[in-house]
Amino acid sequence: MKILIVSDLIDPFIYNYTIKDTFKDVECVLCAGDLPMDYIDFIVSTLNKPTYFIFGNHNLKEYKYYHAYLPKDRQTVCTDFHGHGAIYAGFKVITDRQLKWLNPKKNKSVPLLIAGVSGSKDYNHGLNQYSEFAMSFKLLQMMPKLILNKIIYGRYLDIFLTHATPRHVHDHEDRCHQGFKCFNRFLKKYKPAYMVHGHIHLYDLNEPRISVYEKTVVVNAYGHYVIDLPVTDVSQIQVINLKE
Repeated sequence: MKILIVSDLIDPFIYNYTIKDTFKDVECVLCAGDLPMDYIDFIVSTLNKPTYFIFGNHNLKEYKYYHAYLPKDRQTVCTDFHGHGAIYAGFKVITDRQLKWLNPKKNKSVPLLIAGVSGSKDYNHGLNQYSEFAMSFKLLQMMPKLILNKIIYGRYLDIFLTHATPRHVHDHEDRCHQGFKCFNRFLKKYKPAYMVHGHIHLYDLNEPRISVYEKTVVVNAYGHYVIDLPVTDVSQIQVINLKE
């Protein structure tokens, strides 16, 4: 299964009508945050493939339509819902039985299992920013469905879709771009095949897009990239081992 991943940038390679031919083999799209909803709408309507998205720390104009319970000073009365054809995966565990990939361990087609988390590290108390404790609690709430996946499908998860990174994996040291330590623990516990994130802009060509942490391939979706499920050979990918 080929999956198009995008984040943080209105990519001219994506935002044109050749996209249907360029990515004709893609079966699914994952949007890792900081993208205008109109851009996501274009991808959905042009590619006509199942699309999942989460919010980052920017482009939050329509965040209110997907999160009803905001602090009182940020609540807005919504009389309608602005759907864009994409499925919001924020703080959810999703089983897509229509999207199936061939699991070589079982030699059969299995449904795609996705867990999504919106937001970034809290750096100025803005919308969709979380402390380490708050994000840890969000992940804890997802545990029952992850355990159910393990019982039913023999694995917790295929793809962990986030905006922010794990700590010391693709992140930076400024407060805004630090990763979450709880993401590291999540990867150790649930071992998804992929973690797809955004937030870190790849201005420096020497900055890694893909790394391996524990048994998970961590991919920065900045601009666009295509991943394969099951995971192909990772022998040449940078392996990150962190000291406890």
